[in-house]
Amino acid sequence: MANSASNTSIQHVRRSAKVVPLPARAPERLVGVGFRCWLAGLSTGDIKCWEDAWNTFSGMLGPENAKTLLLDLSKFVRAVKASAQRDIEISPAGCRSFCRDECLAISIIAACQHNERQALTASVSALIGTEDIGDTLNGALALAAALRSANQLLCAESVCPATCALRAQRRRLM
Repeated sequence: MANSASNTSIQHVRRSAKVVPLPARAPERLVGVGFRCWLAGLSTGDIKCWEDAWNTFSGMLGPENAKTLLLDLSKFVRAVKASAQRDIEISPAGCRSFCRDECLAISIIAACQHNERQALTASVSALIGTEDIGDTLNGALALAAALRSANQLLCAESVCPATCALRAQRRRLM
């Protein structure tokens, strides 16, 4: 079952049919699981959610890198939560797949790292439900840079396929 993290609480909703298996690549897992854990922690106040994020990041990158990255992750997730004009869905802790909104978070960070501006703005708008993306964009850029500094580069294929297809279609029309 997926969770919907609103600005005030987590509510249970039906699992989307568009659940994506956890990618094997560490950078995508860090972003997706980190986003899930941090948003759940903000919504519930349960410290275990943040501990899960810490354990994931420190286990993969060591404690020093984890501290830096979790600070930037926190800024990104807080910006998403503050800017969102709709409920943000997350999968439960331990789920072995990502839901649509977690995939959008991964896509946003990948688009930042690969300078895919059109995909970036489309993914941010889709995630938060508004064209007013400034704070969320700033948080994403900081997290993407911190991940790059820690040698955690998301692959270009992690950029939202729908926006990439739209961009390719527009190029063909030009």
